[in-house]
Amino acid sequence: MLCITSSWLCGIAPQNPKIVGGQNASPGSWPWQVSLQKYGMHSCGGSLISRNWVLTAAHCVDHTNPSRLQVSLGLQQLQGGNTNTQVSVGVSSIIVHPKYKRSTNDNDIALLRLSSPVKFTKNIRPVCLAASGSQFNNGTPSWVTGWGNVAQGVPLRPPKILQEVKVPVIGNRQCNCFYRGITDNMICSGVLSGGKDSCQGDSGGPMVSKQSSRWIQSGVVSFGDGCARPRKPGVYTRVSRYQSWINSNIRDNKPGFVQFTSSGVDPDKNFSCRRSPFLPK
Repeated sequence: MLCITSSWLCGIAPQNPKIVGGQNASPGSWPWQVSLQKYGMHSCGGSLISRNWVLTAAHCVDHTNPSRLQVSLGLQQLQGGNTNTQVSVGVSSIIVHPKYKRSTNDNDIALLRLSSPVKFTKNIRPVCLAASGSQFNNGTPSWVTGWGNVAQGVPLRPPKILQEVKVPVIGNRQCNCFYRGITDNMICSGVLSGGKDSCQGDSGGPMVSKQSSRWIQSGVVSFGDGCARPRKPGVYTRVSRYQSWINSNIRDNKPGFVQFTSSGVDPDKNFSCRRSPFLPK
């Protein structure tokens, strides 16, 4: 009998050929995307990483009673239209990273253990996680998904179809030109001229990049200054920094970790804020 593990299945989206500046996602194109719901209302995003576990942001669940949470999977839209694909599962426990700091957003990552394992389908599959040492060079194409606001203070219109947006990675040296306190535990992405970004309600959701046939999660939506503002990229928790922590907390049915390697020399290594054409003079 073939044993189908998360590592073997992870990152495969068979149906994949508003986030600000984004577009409607096709049904089943991001099968690991989950809606984290409190009292029946969408509050944050997350990603399915194995049959029993979801990855999200610490600030979404810090000081939250697990009994108040529900994870919805297989969703194309938040309002109706998911009759044949939607699965809702409770949360039995929450593990917030022990070094999470709300004041600095450092280590903004958490694990949710589901109250029962989910069955993988074409609409519900785990994402691969970036393994320790993965390299995402400046400019690496990335996708962010979620049901958050489509502009600052502007909610996604009914029926609230899952949104997707393509944004390039912005290296940490360059990102530090726009924010102070960017740590090695963070990864940035966005368009420096503005117009494309994650927003409120997208927190905890995945940022992914494709390598060969697999999608690999590089980041967890964490914070930003407003939404899609010029020179204010989105900041994400860097998943590759947490392989040991995740594996130490997940003893059974571990998620799939895949090494992501960008080709060439990372232009961010020699980046200087003083040479940036995007900074005010």
